[in-house]
Amino acid sequence: MPETIADGVPGLLDGYRPPAGVADELLDAGGGLRPVWRPLIDYLAAHTPETIAENVARGDRYLRDAGVYYRQYQEAESTERDWPLSHIPVMISAAEWAELSAGIAQRADLLEQVMADLYGSASLVRNGLLPPALVAGNPEWLRPIVGITPRSGHYLHFLAFEIGRSPAGGWFVLGDRTQAPSGAGFALENRIATARVFQDLYPHANVERLAGFFRAFRDALNGLRQSQSGRVAILTPGQHTDTFFEHAYIARYLGFMLLECEDLKVERGGLAVRTINGPEPISVIWRRLDSRFADPLELDENSALGTPGMVAALRARAMTMVNCLGSGVLEARALMAFLPRICEHLVGAPLKLPNIATWWCGQERERGYVTANFERMMIGPALSTKLPFEIDGSTALGGRFRTASDEPIAAWLEREGDALVGQEAVTLSTTPAMIDGRLVPRPMIVRVFAARTGNGWTIMPGGYARIGRTGDPTALAMQDGGSVADVWVVSETPVRHDSLSAPGDAPFVRRMPGVLPARAADNLYWLGRYVERAEYGVRMLRAYHVRLAEAGAEPGPMLDHLAAAVGALGHDPAVPFPASLLALLDLARSCAGKIRDRFSTDGWNALNQVAAFARRSVGAVAPGDDAVRATGELLRELAAFSGLIHDNMFRFAGWRFLTMGRALERGSQIAGLLAGYADVGAPNGSFDVALEVGDSVMTHRRRYSVETNRNTVVDLLALDGDNPRSVLFQVETLREQQARLPEGRSAARMEDVARRILRVHTGLAVAVPEEITTERLLAMREELAGISDALSARYLS
Repeated sequence: MPETIADGVPGLLDGYRPPAGVADELLDAGGGLRPVWRPLIDYLAAHTPETIAENVARGDRYLRDAGVYYRQYQEAESTERDWPLSHIPVMISAAEWAELSAGIAQRADLLEQVMADLYGSASLVRNGLLPPALVAGNPEWLRPIVGITPRSGHYLHFLAFEIGRSPAGGWFVLGDRTQAPSGAGFALENRIATARVFQDLYPHANVERLAGFFRAFRDALNGLRQSQSGRVAILTPGQHTDTFFEHAYIARYLGFMLLECEDLKVERGGLAVRTINGPEPISVIWRRLDSRFADPLELDENSALGTPGMVAALRARAMTMVNCLGSGVLEARALMAFLPRICEHLVGAPLKLPNIATWWCGQERERGYVTANFERMMIGPALSTKLPFEIDGSTALGGRFRTASDEPIAAWLEREGDALVGQEAVTLSTTPAMIDGRLVPRPMIVRVFAARTGNGWTIMPGGYARIGRTGDPTALAMQDGGSVADVWVVSETPVRHDSLSAPGDAPFVRRMPGVLPARAADNLYWLGRYVERAEYGVRMLRAYHVRLAEAGAEPGPMLDHLAAAVGALGHDPAVPFPASLLALLDLARSCAGKIRDRFSTDGWNALNQVAAFARRSVGAVAPGDDAVRATGELLRELAAFSGLIHDNMFRFAGWRFLTMGRALERGSQIAGLLAGYADVGAPNGSFDVALEVGDSVMTHRRRYSVETNRNTVVDLLALDGDNPRSVLFQVETLREQQARLPEGRSAARMEDVARRILRVHTGLAVAVPEEITTERLLAMREELAGISDALSARYLS
């Protein structure tokens, strides 16, 4: 008798019943456990539900700590959501994966040939293998790309394929992802998190590793550079795209720059990145935005994401694009209707991996077949790039979904046939998902990745699976509440533990940090300024509420003076955590978010903790003593963030801009503080406020134990180079960091930024407290603002 599902796994699989007529990944056709699943099921059966729950929590904790998220869109807004991991991996044997990989490689080669024809000789259209309307009418077929021959010799370098298992047990393709395939980075994160869940099983489970795939592709991209001075970059639409986390993660993992189109310019026919030292050449772009947005000159003139001249640089063969612009034309549903015949024509063999049966309704015979078999069809837009079961407003699925019109199906297809395809109603296979401590079958598809390397197409030994939240096959997308799972390709023999670093015999060479794009420097600079500005505002709010608690019902001149000063910063003094303070922290998070590839996970989490604490405190903190306690705690959170950045961040140019931003902001704020609270007209107690807000009370007491006067306060907060809060200390920091910026050490003539800093530094270094009047302090703020403007003009524009 076949081994049954209940053997050795009491409770865990009770009630596991895949739908009739559906293939299941866990069970074979006879209801027995597939051998590849046995180690995992035995592992689960050997552990208590409490232990399994702890393991699951460990994987979720890793994802939270790593900051893995996706962006969910709802009407006019979007929010960051936790990564929805389904903790049970999909298990596939290495032998089955090898067959699948052969089909994927053949399909990738076929798509390369089709794209070369569509933008070249057009023989497929001319010979009747593709209808002209499906090419010329496709908005993803970009006429300016016609005739362009890629410098690399290939249009396609990185692809993804959505595949499912049929009821008969074989695999078939549901969709080709050729535009800018996403998910490879998420597959890595899924693997790390799932390995944490099964940390006792994974090391011995003979699961094929993923690092070799990424190493091969990284090396292939580096091999496409024209010279050693050329650079590889990943091009992202920006932090508001739903997969931005993955873009930043892959850039960090592979060591490539992450750029937005505004970072790039076309100069002398070539593509260059704007850096703090001027334009630097870019040789290879891994594109992660849709083609039509890439160049407002020749493609979509309304695009705010593009780089003018991008197509011209591609035409001049000045760089390699991965994938070439215009590759989205291959994603159209209707193309699947013709690929089997095209494969026979171009390859001389049938598709090894069939795609979902598809009929273009612009042909009379095919339209008649779809009409006659409508109840078994999914009907949708011919040029849509969505999967068949991703229902939109004009899709009909098996008679259950209809258009808004009540006209007969035959009339609808006759009228709009050119714009419609019929596809066989898919029955997705199911895979186990852990829900409430039990395994239940859920529909799934797998995304498989293929990369062009030195050995041809290399298939990632795994990928990620999209899992339905219910039995409904139309709810697999994360935007609809679906989840994702790791895919384990399991060998019968031990696998080699691979890593991204390949061993080599070459002599050691220390690599210096790469170039710093001006936009990244700008965001780091303003991150420093916004955090420092927020800290100063919190210190002023705390000073106000300390005196409010002391004054009780009898406010005096000092409280009024503080209220006016806090108001001048844009904050409401009566509100311990005003919206204006949260806005500053949001600006800081926005700057950090734009440079996630250059910002550590610990730093990002620490900044998020600062913002989260401030948000929790809104409306929950009363003025007075309660506000003093809460603002003090927020200051400690800010200090933790600043300390983490100072201790952990490599001293490359980016750190220097972050540090200069903080120094400029702090110098300006302390100068303004002294102008207000060391002025002869300031109310009694002003010196104490200046020392308190300047975080120098203890130092002042040790140094000037007898008395506190204007000269002692000004000396400590303006002129003491050993006080990290003093204006002089900030200017010295500016001078030191600017001198160590690239070109700063080798410039034959002192630059405007350096001259401005030197003037301010010299004036402070030779001054005595009596000379630092209120007017001079205010002038000092203007001088610091001038330094900021000069710094921006020289490095950040």
